Formats: sequence, C-alpha cells, structure tokens
Amino acid sequence: MTADTGWATGTEESGAVADCGYGRAFARFYDRLFPQDGSDRVTAAALAGLHPGGATLELGVGTGRIAVPLSALVGEVTGVDSSPEMLDRLRKAVASTGARVRPVHGDIRVYEDGAGYGLVYCVCGTLSQILTPEEQRAAVLRAARRLAPGGTLVVETHNPGFVAALHEGRLRASFYIPYPEPGTGVQTYSTLIPERTLWHTTHLWHEGGNVHPGTEITRLTTPEEVDRYAEQAGLVPVSRWGDWSGGAFDEASSPVHISRYTAAGNGGGR
Repeated sequence: MTADTGWATGTEESGAVADCGYGRAFARFYDRLFPQDGSDRVTAAALAGLHPGGATLELGVGTGRIAVPLSALVGEVTGVDSSPEMLDRLRKAVASTGARVRPVHGDIRVYEDGAGYGLVYCVCGTLSQILTPEEQRAAVLRAARRLAPGGTLVVETHNPGFVAALHEGRLRASFYIPYPEPGTGVQTYSTLIPERTLWHTTHLWHEGGNVHPGTEITRLTTPEEVDRYAEQAGLVPVSRWGDWSGGAFDEASSPVHISRYTAAGNGGGR
C-alpha cells in the first residue's frame, strides 16, 4: 500500500482512490519476495480456523497471495486494495486458478460496502503501511464496522522489538537473504526514524542477472497500539500469536504480531 510518504489519488471504475505507489514499486516481483515454501497455505489454514462462518474480507489484498488459497477453504473472499497494479496481478491469478476472490479498488482507511463479514483480516504488515496513529485507528474502526454479529478481526503486522534487534542499536543496517535459486535473493537497506516510529527500507530483488528495486516506509506499530484501536472500535482481544502456526508472541524475537478480536460480548475461540 505504501512506497513513499504521501498518498496520490488515482482513478478506476469505482472512482478516485488514494494510493501511495507500493504496487508500482513491487507488483512485478512481490510474489517472488516471499519464499515458495507453502507459508501462504499455512496462513490461509490458520485464518480458516479462526473463521466463525459467513463472508470474508481482506483489507490490503495485494496479488491475492493469501486470499487465493483461503478462498479454496472458506468460499469467496472480497479483497480491497488501493493499488491498481497489485489488483491487475490478482485478476490474472483469479483467471488462471479459478479462485473465488473478488477484487475491489479501494482505500482501507475509508472503505465501506454495507456488507457484514464473519472474518475481516489485514495481514502482511498492511496496517503499518499507514503512517499515522490516527489513520491506523480509522482503518481498524472501518474494519470493525464491517464485522457481522459474532465476527472476527485478525491483524498481522511487524514487531517493533524484532526490527530493533535486527539493527543492533544502529539506525542504519543492511541485510542480504539468498534464495534457493542460483543468483537469486533480496538485499535490503534499512533505516529507522525513531522520532516518528518509522521504518524505511529499500529492497533490491536479484534474479537472472537483473535487479529490481522497491522502497517502502512503514510505521512500527506495537501490539498495544493495535489493542487500543480495537478497543476504541468496540472490539475485545481474544488471542495473540507470534507466527501463523500459533506460536507464542515474544516481544524480542517474533518477527510479527498476529492479533484476533471480536465484538464485545462475542468472546470465545482460540
């Protein structure tokens, strides 16, 4: 959703939608950045296990990396994203696989469709790509309003403690992760901006002798902040994981935090 500090306004059939260019930077190689190790199916299976029934909504659907396998488990998934480039990739995936995913061009901070969903989820760090607490709160409130009675909201985003540990006390760091294919990997230049709790990263995807760059800025959002947004939206926490296999969250070592919420009074679940 975000590749720089500002949102531009684009147009599509649904009207004007604010977008900050993440898809323009990453769509060509987004699906290659994630190892082809079945982690998408693990995430989809975990979300299906949390689903109380009814319709399904993904906020920040991207190329459908999660929505496509999830749709095979729970039926149609409505997927909202502000990036036309990512949605083009999603439409190709739907056409080639027959997946039951409905792409919608929209801004998750203000998205409304009048429907009620049993499961609303926002994963892969999408919430942290919104750069102010006020707009993050607005996105969680919109998500809560889309829940049907008894519905579940699931939010996954980066763990600030893990990011800080990667930097080992430095504001700037660089990393290279090799992939199994020869000459393939991702090189990341990472900068922390602590006065604004921002994390600026430039990724260089190496493949076949070519290099594809992409830059993004995310807001390092704590689990406690997400809890406050959810509480202000009338939701209560049910569980928190450190990975999609259900591992316990550790503030220092878990790369992400995954939180589940339901409307006050719904309770229950794992």
